[in-house]
Amino acid sequence: MSISTALVISTAFLVEWDTQSPVVCLSDGPKLESNFNKDLNEYLKLKVENSKAIETSVSLILEDIKKNKDKALIKLSKRFDKTAYKSTSESDVSKAEIVKAYSHISKQTLTSLKKAIINIKKFSRKQMLKSWSMKINGSTLGEKVTAIERVGIYVPGGKASYPSTVLMNAIPARTAGVKNITMVCPPINGKLDPLVLVAADLCEVDEIYKIGGAHAIGALAYGTETIKQVHKIVGPGNIYVATAKRKVFGTVGIDSFAGPSEILIIADKDVNPECIAIDMFAQAEHDEMAQSILLTTSGKLILDVNKKINIMIKNQKRKDIIKKSLTSRGLFIKVKTQSDIVNIANSIAPEHLEILGYKKLNLPKKINNAGAIFIGESSPEVFGDYCAGPNHVLPTNGTAKYASPLGVYDFLKRSSMMQISKPHAKELSKIAISIADSEGLYSHSESAKYRK
Repeated sequence: MSISTALVISTAFLVEWDTQSPVVCLSDGPKLESNFNKDLNEYLKLKVENSKAIETSVSLILEDIKKNKDKALIKLSKRFDKTAYKSTSESDVSKAEIVKAYSHISKQTLTSLKKAIINIKKFSRKQMLKSWSMKINGSTLGEKVTAIERVGIYVPGGKASYPSTVLMNAIPARTAGVKNITMVCPPINGKLDPLVLVAADLCEVDEIYKIGGAHAIGALAYGTETIKQVHKIVGPGNIYVATAKRKVFGTVGIDSFAGPSEILIIADKDVNPECIAIDMFAQAEHDEMAQSILLTTSGKLILDVNKKINIMIKNQKRKDIIKKSLTSRGLFIKVKTQSDIVNIANSIAPEHLEILGYKKLNLPKKINNAGAIFIGESSPEVFGDYCAGPNHVLPTNGTAKYASPLGVYDFLKRSSMMQISKPHAKELSKIAISIADSEGLYSHSESAKYRK
């Protein structure tokens, strides 16, 4: 679909990123206004190819792990991770490997990791939930808050190293009081990135295994002779990992069904276009499916940003990925009125939302659907990715309308508690008997009568 021609309306126009020859459509047409939401939703929709083939493949992998455990894990690791383990114990990262990893990272990087950990811990501690109780007619009612006992963390490998993923998943889990944290990560040439290993050690991860993909998710969910079953799995991954997490949900808990990363930048005419361009690049370099959107009332700003993109992209180290991302999933949206900004932003419900300018609109209070909100030019999304404190595991693909960032509360569970006094029991019995009888659940009624 050509965005420059298909999405032309009276209240907004959308422009396809074109780094070679920018195309800006400024036409208005009231007759097309009703199509805006439909066309925008269609453009934002994540399209996954070969979904049936992936579903079948993942199902077979999970069934193999469930049935054959370590034997299947060895076979699948050889096939997908290109590792020839004689036994799954060889996939277990040793103390010596972790010690060696420290020698491969600079003092500056180590210091930065430790500072990021301090900030994330401070933020995480504020999220702790506490058990509580109240008294009614001599009865005690309340909730008991306890930590999940065993958690599995999936850390992606492949295109890049992600020590930040370790931090954002392990720290809130440990803060919550999780007793055992098991981490899996796909190896490259039989090894894990030193940064990932150091991050895991600093975050006190208990067990680390050099396995990845859907078979790693299966091992965590069902357990094998070597890898113990966990109670919840968190962390991002490719479409195979995401599909596997969805399929094991119910056997274990999961954090979310995460899609490609996305950012919506709201900016007025006074914002430096270079600032917007570089933040678009930072988002787009994640992968070819990452989504970058600029929303503004200024047509001139769009033209200026587009110009900066064409100039600056030449110097980006991951420019090929950025080009593909911006061309396929990048977008400009210009609105005629400032009130449209709030409506469109809430409709998109972005993973990351940067608000640059429009101070009089008080947008942080009016926009309710966003995973993380960054306010002002000094608050780039990248600080949230690594070190400011808030978690970077966020709801994607519009799920910010009902979902929240990963946090300590995702590793806690609540048990309701009640200790009813005899006087209170007599009062509650009358209520319970009436409702139970009306529902036709007469044994319920008898149970309540027994307490009169």
